[in-house]
Amino acid sequence: MGEKATIEGNPLLLERQVCFALAVANRSVLKIYRRLLEPLGLTHPQYLVMLALWETSPRAVKDLGRVLQLDSATLSPLLKRLEAAGLVVRQRRGDDERNVDIALTDAGLELRTRALDIPPAVVDALGVDLVDLEELHAVLTRVNAAALRADSLTS
Repeated sequence: MGEKATIEGNPLLLERQVCFALAVANRSVLKIYRRLLEPLGLTHPQYLVMLALWETSPRAVKDLGRVLQLDSATLSPLLKRLEAAGLVVRQRRGDDERNVDIALTDAGLELRTRALDIPPAVVDALGVDLVDLEELHAVLTRVNAAALRADSLTS
């Protein structure tokens, strides 16, 4: 196996693996996001939570977990850090104390204005045509849905 195998003849070539392409793209793109989000005081996972809350606030913790596809063990520490930063507050529902809503504070709402610069800055940093990114988003959305369906069949 000292010779480089041809792409057509070797299904195990690293460069053929979807998982490798996704992992490398993920690391590369998140590096750009980290640099852009640092001045806002947010990590990328925190940014995702804030995006969900900028769409709808207050929002049930269970709903946040579903939308972000995060389990409570991952989501809870994110929410605690955002609450400590003064960007969100937890509110127990009056109708059922077990249900907790997360709401934006004034500071969380104000941060949205600064965050409006993030998407175009990412596009600029990538130097990729917006149409290509929109197509990539559509493909990844379909792949993610297919992976979720496949996982539910084996669970």
